[in-house]
Amino acid sequence: MTVQQAQLSNGFRIVTEHMPGLQSAAVGIWVTAGGRHERLEQNGIAHFLEHMAFKGTKRRNALQIAEAIEDVGGYINAYTSREVTAYYARVLENDVPLAMDVIGDIVMNPIFDPNEIEIERGVILQEIGQALDTPDDIIFDWLQEESYRDQPLGRTILGPSERVSAFNREDLQAFIGEHYGPGEMILSACGAVDHDAIVRAAEAMFGHLTPTALRDVPNATFTGGEFRREKSLEQAHFALAFESPGYRHEDIYTAQIYASALGGGMSSRLFQEIRENRGLCYSIFAQTGAYADTGTTTIYAGTSGAQVGDLARITIDEMKRAAEDMTPAEVARARAQMKAGMLMGLESPSNRAERLARLVQIWETVPTLEETIEKIDAVTTGDVREFAAQQAYQAPAALALYGPVEEAPSLPELQERRAA
Repeated sequence: MTVQQAQLSNGFRIVTEHMPGLQSAAVGIWVTAGGRHERLEQNGIAHFLEHMAFKGTKRRNALQIAEAIEDVGGYINAYTSREVTAYYARVLENDVPLAMDVIGDIVMNPIFDPNEIEIERGVILQEIGQALDTPDDIIFDWLQEESYRDQPLGRTILGPSERVSAFNREDLQAFIGEHYGPGEMILSACGAVDHDAIVRAAEAMFGHLTPTALRDVPNATFTGGEFRREKSLEQAHFALAFESPGYRHEDIYTAQIYASALGGGMSSRLFQEIRENRGLCYSIFAQTGAYADTGTTTIYAGTSGAQVGDLARITIDEMKRAAEDMTPAEVARARAQMKAGMLMGLESPSNRAERLARLVQIWETVPTLEETIEKIDAVTTGDVREFAAQQAYQAPAALALYGPVEEAPSLPELQERRAA
């Protein structure tokens, strides 16, 4: 398998990887325009725009967009994150030109019919309502808001309902004008693809676009803070975040290995101590999330209102203990889980296409898998212990609590326990 890259004269980037033996391919466009690229009054518009891409173009109505891909047995989808918006399809080899045509059409030629805007506005408002009714979903939005208070990175991707209710055609067109230039787009294709054919098609579809000035994104600052909402629910939802490295930082692999050892699986410390030994919860996990300039280590658990205090305090104790006695065996297991998860995921052309697009966005090039594995293997037990100590004692923290949380300790109380 060989990764190949190209760039059009206007800055539009292309990355492909042919995967021998496959009869299908994944192809998509990743636009470096997500939630953190919105101004306050635009919060939620990147996600709204993603929805509207499927509601009609100059060449196809909404049904024709869906039928074009599904008639050949493929599927098409999109998502919005805080740093990118992606539009992608999975099709058989002979239908790659069709997939490129449809993806290019919905990205370049949306018509934003006012009637369709109103219909999709209702769909998004229902999506917001569904998120608010899902405690183990909405709590992460609240945690993000406390982590990066009063900053674009701290706002929800869906946006508040009052803003979504006010967006119009001109607002959508303005966001495209600001953030959908050729230098902000990456075409990624993996599987049964031919690089030269992809480049020729991209030149025909996107080569005419005028280069635009790339907009600077302000660096984010982890502020920390506490959000608490008491409500009569079956479970108390507990989420804790600590500032950790961004994806360009040299410690990113150490952070990921630490999170895996702390709470990444059934053998992890939090799972074994809090669930298996004490029976305080059904679900508990730790994970890392990274952005260009910052990141978070997040711990989440759901438990009873009577037990949330014990769970919170033991979580802090386990973080401190990890800094003292994290073992080589735990680090080796976390490294193995990380490598296996990455390699298993890359057996999917869709996952591989997404990875390539993200690496091009981050580094402008694609490191080899061997280089990535070497960096993972280079993380030592000492590195993980040192990082664990930084997380346990020094890293700024944010806390979100939802449900019967009257007995839950406050963030200052947890900070005192960290310092004890």
